[in-house]
Amino acid sequence: MSDSASASSRVRRAYEDFLTGITPPADSVRSVVRDSWVRSVTRGVNPNVSAPESATASMTAAEFAEYRDAHPITAVRPLVQSLMLDDIADSGVVVALTDQAGRLLWVEGATDARDKAANINFVEGSLWSEEVAGTNAPGLALAVDRGVQVVGPEHFAGPVQEWSCAAAPVHDPITGHVIGVVDVTGGREVAAPFALAAVRSVVAAVEREIRSRAVDLADPATFAAPGGARLTVLAGNTHRWRREGDASGERTLSRRHAEILLLLQAYPEGLSTEQLATLLAEESLDPVTVRAEISRLRRDLGTDVVESRPYRLTVDLVSDVSEIRDRVAGGDELGSVIDELGRGGLLAESAAPGIAELFEEIREDVRSRVIAEGDVSVLRKWTSSAHGRDDLAAWRRIEHRLAPGHPDRVLAGGRIRLLDKRYGV
Repeated sequence: MSDSASASSRVRRAYEDFLTGITPPADSVRSVVRDSWVRSVTRGVNPNVSAPESATASMTAAEFAEYRDAHPITAVRPLVQSLMLDDIADSGVVVALTDQAGRLLWVEGATDARDKAANINFVEGSLWSEEVAGTNAPGLALAVDRGVQVVGPEHFAGPVQEWSCAAAPVHDPITGHVIGVVDVTGGREVAAPFALAAVRSVVAAVEREIRSRAVDLADPATFAAPGGARLTVLAGNTHRWRREGDASGERTLSRRHAEILLLLQAYPEGLSTEQLATLLAEESLDPVTVRAEISRLRRDLGTDVVESRPYRLTVDLVSDVSEIRDRVAGGDELGSVIDELGRGGLLAESAAPGIAELFEEIREDVRSRVIAEGDVSVLRKWTSSAHGRDDLAAWRRIEHRLAPGHPDRVLAGGRIRLLDKRYGV
């Protein structure tokens, strides 16, 4: 029998003895666990139930959503996702954030992992404090105010003993008060010592981030919805980002980060890692590369800009590209649109398939309106641009709109014959 299997059997025997009233030997179970078992029994926790359904039902869905959105720990969720969830989401574990009372505010991971966790009522809204659910990592971390790991049979509730979890409390750097817990829950992989080390590292990073911003977590107004942002990518080789309320002012973006933001704006429903990789490169990028780019983007622009699983924007973003699309769809005058589109910027320079498709869609939208409306001055501007110079249908439309004998009609006829010859039409 392996050392881990032997330890698990020893703890299980101690647990069974404990439930019959026998005090387990000091070397059979860790003192932090044994003390938690004693508190669980004293508080009348049922060892046959994981987390009572009644604890989950203490709020309506609307009340819970409002409470969760306003809770301070929600503000650090994107950073936790970036540092932990993106790298382990497919390993069969779930990552959870709780409030200061042990209520699960967020439970994230692959769908099958969350479905499995739901079988023990480890779901958003449920209470996993030690008082309610007995010995478990989130509840115990709150009870002892430090990082803890609870492995298999160390859990007080029998239905949870097939699971292992590691959790650590997050503190308000101003008051020192606990505002919640970061937890990772899964199978044997979470029983390894590195799991607790990883959680502690994430919590340390979260608290450093909060401290660096000098954020008062006691004031819910601090966590109001972030201001909108503007992305400029058509003005040349420099791609720029500006966010309301950002004291650092305008930021220069790498081409890859500008591409990611533009794609996430074009797909507001969100993109998976694999979808984003396909849209960014002809040969799909490795998912690790995509996650690394997202992490760098969050580091540069703020951890609350992009949400994970799927990746989607969490700020109201306006770009010069979206403005062009809105102007074309809204029936605005097309001359200035053609001028702006003619500069190209990122749309013309990018080799990303998703950006190329976006550019093609915009050009076709503009072209369709130019030809359908038949305004000669706009047609001339279009056929003078890089996008419409070889547009045979546009040249024919000019010829059709001009009176016989008009000098520009003659020029249009010549261009039509040239394009017919060049393209064999």
